[in-house]
Amino acid sequence: MNELTKELNGKYNLLQSIIREMQSLVIGYSGGVDSTLLLKVALDTIGEKVIAVIGQSETYPSREFEEARSLAQEIGVRFEVVKTEETDVLKFRENPPNRCYFCKTELFGKVQDIAKRDKLKWIADGSNLDDRGDFRPGMAANREKNVRSPLLEARMTKDDIRQLSKYLNLRTWNKQSFACLSSRFPYGQSIDKQKLSKIDRAENVLRDNGFRFFRARHHDDRTVRIEVGIEEINRFADDAFRDAIVSELKEIGFTYITLDLAGFRSGSMNEVLTDEEKKKYAS
Repeated sequence: MNELTKELNGKYNLLQSIIREMQSLVIGYSGGVDSTLLLKVALDTIGEKVIAVIGQSETYPSREFEEARSLAQEIGVRFEVVKTEETDVLKFRENPPNRCYFCKTELFGKVQDIAKRDKLKWIADGSNLDDRGDFRPGMAANREKNVRSPLLEARMTKDDIRQLSKYLNLRTWNKQSFACLSSRFPYGQSIDKQKLSKIDRAENVLRDNGFRFFRARHHDDRTVRIEVGIEEINRFADDAFRDAIVSELKEIGFTYITLDLAGFRSGSMNEVLTDEEKKKYAS
């Protein structure tokens, strides 16, 4: 087993200290790298005084939801599934640049109810130090709901989290990041359950064909823009492979299937926002 660096070991100790100080908590759990590490360390540190809450909605990739349930069972933590209804919120459906705020408000409102019911002191999420440099309008909801981010408080970066996850034998240590499916739509284009289902099915096609880094971006009811890792783009040069992908995506309901030559970029829909707009909607 690889040993931790002195710096990372210090952050690990600090994280444990923060969790002990919190005494009891409910974690909004997605099954991703960050929240899985937080869940594991919290369980090891305070045991039965931690519960994971998994939100289930049309915005959450179906495979990721099942993976989150599987991981929670594997870790051995008590968990609960809550149905979130952000697609019923008008402002969310209108898809403004601060759309994530409405989603997080819906989720953490229900997590807050569970914390009160079980008399647990804190709500926590997996935000980390690197998230401060990204466009994260959902953080406003965290502040309003008094959500703490222990990984951020311990000054852990994404790389720290992956290294510590590997040290703790978590199979998520090298898992790619996934954002909710609503991030696949250009701002201002309305979001509904049918569109979300189409994108979920399209990304399952890419996953089932072995792509590791990918997104299916919904540009209108007929057009999907595919992003894959730069090193994987050349797979589409194979006529039979490309035709098979196109056929599957057309069966889902898309007429025009485009490939983004710039490759996979997390958060590429934010590229249209100016710095001023990001500051406005992140506050």
